[in-house]
Amino acid sequence: MRRPGLTHAEGETAMEKLEFTKMHGCGNDYVYVDCFRQTVKEPEALARRLSDRHKGIGGDGLILICPSDAADAKMRMFNADSSEGKMCGNGVRCVAEYLFRHGYVQGSTVNIETLAGIKHIVRKAPGRLTVDMGAPLFEPKKIPLAGFEAPAVGVQLLADEARLRMTCVSMGNPHCVIFVADPGAVDLPRLGGKLERSAWFPEGVNTEFVHREDATHLTMRVWERGSGETMACGTGACASVAAAVQNGLCARNTDVEVRLLGGVLTIRWTEDTILMTGEAVEVFTGTVEI
Repeated sequence: MRRPGLTHAEGETAMEKLEFTKMHGCGNDYVYVDCFRQTVKEPEALARRLSDRHKGIGGDGLILICPSDAADAKMRMFNADSSEGKMCGNGVRCVAEYLFRHGYVQGSTVNIETLAGIKHIVRKAPGRLTVDMGAPLFEPKKIPLAGFEAPAVGVQLLADEARLRMTCVSMGNPHCVIFVADPGAVDLPRLGGKLERSAWFPEGVNTEFVHREDATHLTMRVWERGSGETMACGTGACASVAAAVQNGLCARNTDVEVRLLGGVLTIRWTEDTILMTGEAVEVFTGTVEI
């Protein structure tokens, strides 16, 4: 409330209004801001505030849709804890869908710049897109993974008095994939949080607990660095299929359905790259004072 006798400038700071769009891919939800038309100051702090599901808009983080000198647009994504991520597979599909819906691009293809490189995306139908995610990387230095010289594929570790096997891979961000009998029985906050803070992963890690149903179906739960458990993780689904192939559980050049808490992603590791297909859904739009 403004105190009597003071002008607006003397008594309070003027609030700015920011337009946003809430979108999700398989339940992996973010607050999206069109930075072609607006400017966002201090996105890290804003991500923390807007992601709060009780006092904010609610989401796994904040994604800015920005102009790019190298592609049709640039994606910047911030986790709920304010840390900036290099890549989000579900997020980049939603960015692409936004660009198509709002007339920034025509046709059925779009290129989006990310901190993990430029991603090429094909719109199969409204709300359904395929992203070329690039090739998975297993070299420890490229993940990054400390304390390993050779790729960590099926490496044994002891957790909860059980011996588990992890496979580490980068999809533009670090992943630790662990195959288990029942992902639903895993104490995800404890194990995921422990691995995220492990000295093995100097930049943190996203951890996927995966069950192989058969050669073309996986079930997955994920702990994302900076956000905790999420309904889905696109890069995590890609990492899980790559790990399954490396461990002889799935085959190359084959569509594999990855079932997540929020939906299903279809992943194919070709000879050259990983292709991810899934939904991109606009939930609502609004304006928030910042």
